[in-house]
Amino acid sequence: MLTEDLRALQLLSRVPYGRVATSMRAMPFVAPARHVVTDGSVLLRMHAGHGYHRACGGGVVAYGADNYGSEDAEQWSVQFTGTAELVEPTAEELEQFGSGPYQVDGHPFEPVYMRLVPQFVAVHTLDYCRERRSQYVA
Repeated sequence: MLTEDLRALQLLSRVPYGRVATSMRAMPFVAPARHVVTDGSVLLRMHAGHGYHRACGGGVVAYGADNYGSEDAEQWSVQFTGTAELVEPTAEELEQFGSGPYQVDGHPFEPVYMRLVPQFVAVHTLDYCRERRSQYVA
């Protein structure tokens, strides 16, 4: 695995949530997902009730996450692009996820899992000194 790919996976492991993007009925969409990094791949957990996993499973998706809401001096974002496959996680992987939300949009949470093996990886960083960064906070 390339150094940039390893760095991206290491950064991703610092935050629990990101966004998966693909298209459904020829229209683009972005949906939140919980993730864990395991064996050089990204394992995603989404709510099955929306049906987004049907558009993602077996198709090419982009998955991105960032630390933009943190107080870190270095702000970063990572993006992984690859094919997502619907999977049943191992007991160890389920333990890494922890408990899921009780409800999603007022409906009971139904987890569904996808594994993304990255084929394209990008890391972007923004460096601000603390004084200047505070100018852009609403």
